[in-house]
Amino acid sequence: MLSSLATLQDTQAARAACLPTATLDPAEAAPFLEAFHQRNALLDTLFYDVSRIAGAEARAISPWLAREGSLLYVPPTGAGELKLCAGRDALIQAGEAAGPLRGLAVAGVGSSALGSAAFARNVADALGAPVAAVVSGYGLGDFVTEALGGWFFFSARNRLRHFEQELEELLEQHSLVGTVPALFGERRGDDTAAVLGLLRDPRFDFDLLTGHSKGNLVLSEALNALVRYDGPSLPIARDTRIITVSAVIAMPPAFTDIVDVMGQWDLFGAFNSRAGIPVDVTVPLALHHTNTELDWHLPVTSTFKAIL
Repeated sequence: MLSSLATLQDTQAARAACLPTATLDPAEAAPFLEAFHQRNALLDTLFYDVSRIAGAEARAISPWLAREGSLLYVPPTGAGELKLCAGRDALIQAGEAAGPLRGLAVAGVGSSALGSAAFARNVADALGAPVAAVVSGYGLGDFVTEALGGWFFFSARNRLRHFEQELEELLEQHSLVGTVPALFGERRGDDTAAVLGLLRDPRFDFDLLTGHSKGNLVLSEALNALVRYDGPSLPIARDTRIITVSAVIAMPPAFTDIVDVMGQWDLFGAFNSRAGIPVDVTVPLALHHTNTELDWHLPVTSTFKAIL
């Protein structure tokens, strides 16, 4: 049996064990959707390298326990267990005990805590240092709404965002900055808000920001909000590298150290990418998924090591 399937079984067992207790909470609706949500982690197993998550870790961060916007402390393989953190203070405390965070990772469409942790561990193994992960979705149970609200909404929004940036540059050339209002405000989902909170918190100093699939769109929205709040002359824009995986997305112009990675056969990622932005690294014979136990995967760790 594939190791990723064993991790999936541990996750599903933890979810099942939570059900009796969770049904006692009248404010919690998820137990009544459990038969549907039992399939959530399946999508993680297909898209992400979940075999890198130990059984005990998978049980602790099962999708039942970690919702959109949740924060995870993810050290490299063999350097300690990952932790589900109740806010930024807990994330700082985890870093004080096991090592400071160097990267921030956001997984993509349909990902739950399991997929988010798996993607972040691949990144942490490449960096050789702990990474913070922001959970960006609930898994297969919300895949349709994530796809509609994520890809069609986010990719269209990103195209408009890129147009807005070009318009602002044109107005600046003619000394007309500020004469046209912003086209729209920020998308403030729990995942975007969590990423923005980390970026604005002076206690964090990330060397690398990265996303996979829809995670790049979440990261882009958070960075655009950051520029709107704090201005374009940000130390983070000068000192931080961005690596996008499986979706080429327009980032704020202030951020120039960007590497866009795409699988050679990733039609899904190409379809949802921003037209006109070239791919920097094309991974041969790779599709959209990053699970190294499946054929035609995009190997995140080795690809990042080559870039870094």
